[in-house]
Amino acid sequence: MSDTPREGDAAAASDDGPPGTTASADGANADRSSSEPDAPVASGEGRARDVVVPIALYKRVTAYSTLAAVVTVVLGFVMLDAATLNVSLTRQLVVGVFGAVGIGPSETLLTALFSLAGLGLIAFGAGVYVLGSRFRAPGMTGGNGNSQDDDAEV
Repeated sequence: MSDTPREGDAAAASDDGPPGTTASADGANADRSSSEPDAPVASGEGRARDVVVPIALYKRVTAYSTLAAVVTVVLGFVMLDAATLNVSLTRQLVVGVFGAVGIGPSETLLTALFSLAGLGLIAFGAGVYVLGSRFRAPGMTGGNGNSQDDDAEV
């Protein structure tokens, strides 16, 4: 009758489930920590890639990601405009800056650079918008993603 537990008794003492199960305290704590209301977790109820975040963070992410997406897409179209028009204000500014330092880029080089910059900015803006739209507030995790459909209409 010693006070030190045997090897089998130590394993049985750490089980949280009924005898014969292998549920451990670590597994139970991991389940509890992932269900905290303020922790960003992937939503199982809505779309598979949605992330549920607190409402304050949701508002910030939505506002700033939409602003960044709109600005970059508009700048992308300005660059495409500069690529297609030789009389564009943006193109004249760039040619003027290059001319001030003694560099005279060819028209085809400028067209290619403006085109690539424009398409790149548009793609970047679209990516920012897609990633920003993945966030959801806790009340927005309805079955089809529209929280208004869950309310009873009068």
